[in-house]
Amino acid sequence: LFQVYLLFSESKNRYYIGYSSNLEARLIRHNQKKKGFTGNTNDWKVVYTEQYNTKEEAQKRELQIKSWKSRKLMERLIENSAGLGHPDV
Repeated sequence: LFQVYLLFSESKNRYYIGYSSNLEARLIRHNQKKKGFTGNTNDWKVVYTEQYNTKEEAQKRELQIKSWKSRKLMERLIENSAGLGHPDV
């Protein structure tokens, strides 16, 4: 299984979208203060996940969410995660 995930950093006040087959290990790497977008802080927390059976499905969804370029839509997605559906459907 693959997970599409949204992380949030309070210190950056930013979201990060990604996908992984091992979210727990991936979150540890995001919080290790290395190079890259997530690397200069270590307070990333998972705020949303979706599961997919294939890597291709997860990649497609990750790109779809990234294409929104909208914090409001991401926040609506998080709010709707209680089973109310996705804002883009």
